[in-house]
Amino acid sequence: MPRAIWSGSISFGLVNAPVRMYSAIDENDLELHLVHEKDGSPIGYEKVCKKEGKEVPADEIVKAYEVADGELVYLEDDDFAAAEEEGYRTIQVLDFVQRDDIDPIVFQRSYYLGPAEGADKVYLLLLRAMEESGLSAVVEYVFHQKQQLGCLRVRDGVIVLEAMYFADEIRPVKGIAPKRSSKVDKKELEMAQTLIDRFTSDFEHGKYEDKYRKRLLKIVKQKQKGEEVHARTPEKEKAPTDLLEALRASVDAAKGQRNGRKKTRAPKRRAPRARTRR
Repeated sequence: MPRAIWSGSISFGLVNAPVRMYSAIDENDLELHLVHEKDGSPIGYEKVCKKEGKEVPADEIVKAYEVADGELVYLEDDDFAAAEEEGYRTIQVLDFVQRDDIDPIVFQRSYYLGPAEGADKVYLLLLRAMEESGLSAVVEYVFHQKQQLGCLRVRDGVIVLEAMYFADEIRPVKGIAPKRSSKVDKKELEMAQTLIDRFTSDFEHGKYEDKYRKRLLKIVKQKQKGEEVHARTPEKEKAPTDLLEALRASVDAAKGQRNGRKKTRAPKRRAPRARTRR
């Protein structure tokens, strides 16, 4: 069994489902170390007082909030405990919504929620009800001493909690989005849509892999054997001078790539649904 990183309950109206939280992500990053080049000894980090220039013992380090320029208020464990109101260990359901209505940009990280001991029945009830409705639950909870926003959904027979950013944490696109003054050529647009169609398929998560990590591991093995490694000089990417011709060439190339592959169904379009006012 994986180790739980949090325990509490899902509050759904007057129903509480005790749960345990588990990390759903296991990132396959290469663990690189910072070392001294001449002898390979590891580089350590010291917590140094910027005023005294000396290392500070762990028992002398406290958390503080700057209320004004240079004015600090020290916070202790009891202060954080005092901020824990009733429901601190509760994932409170606020609304049920269509998942497609949530912009994916708001999602941070996923966690599995499993039933606490003796809570299988109420957990399964909530899980089945969510499956039948096809909806996701928008929730709020406190985690790592911070108010969090999230949503619950069902995946492989388990309730998944997806941590979400609040709306004011999403940066606006002003200054990034292209100007709408430029006109899009009709033929170029049709060719671009044809190119999209050539690449359209069903999503198969397992077929995508971390190729950069594999290449880096290969280089590690080469260097381990004493082989020399040379980097290619990257070519500077430029926008095509003849966009239509570049699109035609891309479509022709995509035709060759698609040969032999199974035919895929067209992407589904969700019909607009009536909205009700509460």
